[in-house]
Amino acid sequence: MTLAVDYSRWISTFLDAQAAELGAATNTQLAYARDLKDFAEYLSGRKLSFENATRDHVEAYLIFCDAQGLAKSTRARRLSAIKQLYRFGFEEGWRSDNPAIQIAGPGKDKRLPKTLNMGEVDGLLAAARVVGRSPTDRLRNTCLMELLYATGMRVSELVSLPIAAARGNPSMLLIRGKGDKERMVPLSPPARDALTEWLKTLDDLQEAGRLKGKAVSRFLFPSRGKEGHLTRHRFYILIKELSVHAGVPPAKVTPHTLRHAFATHLLENGADLRSIQTLLGHADVATTEIYTHVLEARLQELVLQHHPLANDDD
Repeated sequence: MTLAVDYSRWISTFLDAQAAELGAATNTQLAYARDLKDFAEYLSGRKLSFENATRDHVEAYLIFCDAQGLAKSTRARRLSAIKQLYRFGFEEGWRSDNPAIQIAGPGKDKRLPKTLNMGEVDGLLAAARVVGRSPTDRLRNTCLMELLYATGMRVSELVSLPIAAARGNPSMLLIRGKGDKERMVPLSPPARDALTEWLKTLDDLQEAGRLKGKAVSRFLFPSRGKEGHLTRHRFYILIKELSVHAGVPPAKVTPHTLRHAFATHLLENGADLRSIQTLLGHADVATTEIYTHVLEARLQELVLQHHPLANDDD
């Protein structure tokens, strides 16, 4: 068996199992594939394979990644992919051991997520109402932005929303997240209004298309592309256009910063971490704890404002 065949069999079979057994999302599978291919190429350059690589080889690869200047988070993700691959290989009987099982990861840099203040979010929402080639585009853009900020959805969840999830002027929106897990998220009045307006326009467009023999899309934000809905890339370009119009530095605005703004603003106004965890669709509250800096700042402000000795000059 050649090294290329060895790599291909291991990676493709592992990814198939991840999809079938764990419901791994497409983006997760693509990330696994990229990380494992990089490891495979490293081994290939040293005449090694997944089947005969040792713990020393895996550790040497991590040192190699560090020397390339890769962030701790990237190295941790790559090690995680390697560990899962070897665990799968061990369970399948392809190896009698797991050479990566005892390797400790590099950890992650503790960086606070970039976010936006209320004024910047208001500017983006206002821009969505006027940026677009047509009234239809502007209604769609408004609905996209209002839903994103009102729910804190991942951009992949937003662009692939089915129409069925939005019917009936819902006060709650059903979101299908990572691993096909569903969660309910409440909608704000502006988001409900934007959704109602967009649905009315979309239904009219779909009916006109149906009368001409065109297929009716099941997506809330349909597109003629192969995915059938607005792509993540197109939405990324859109929010950059909105940021320019709103006077917010484009480098500061991504779909993820809006997700962070949703969580941060809720915490600033009294929401608890468990509620934020549920709304964001985090499997573990530890993931949500990156927002504790908001709580710490609020507690410090409370002490400074209300403690009897806080303003004592002595």
